[in-house]
Amino acid sequence: MKKSILAIVASLFVAGAILTSCNTSAEKVENAQNNVKEANKDLDKANQEYLADVENYRKETAGKIAANYQSIVDFNAKIEHETKKTKAGYKKKITELEQKNTDMKKKMDDYKADGNEKWQLFKTEFSKGMDEIGKSLKDLTSKNV
Repeated sequence: MKKSILAIVASLFVAGAILTSCNTSAEKVENAQNNVKEANKDLDKANQEYLADVENYRKETAGKIAANYQSIVDFNAKIEHETKKTKAGYKKKITELEQKNTDMKKKMDDYKADGNEKWQLFKTEFSKGMDEIGKSLKDLTSKNV
């Protein structure tokens, strides 16, 4: 008698544990759908932030490129009173820097959004190139002054 009661209690305990621990298939599907919706929201938010970063950086670099062009124009005006030999040397360097600046503008204009990882790599390399042009212009113009 004790064994049969013990067996019944044990089987009721196991059955209760199984029933309370299992989700129905409808609950599993609903949970999966909620997880997918949340993941899609997070992905959309990340994409919006990425595209906003690209647009902000484009505006920022457009300003730097315009400033470089203005520095070139100003420098060309300053060297008008130099000797032909000195002016020729400066003109050659300025032409090279102007071409690099134009190439950087084209590179930025041609960039297509390919994902955040590629964007970060592009942004790092592009910033380095823009910094080099800016430094070269600054060095050239400060030597003349």
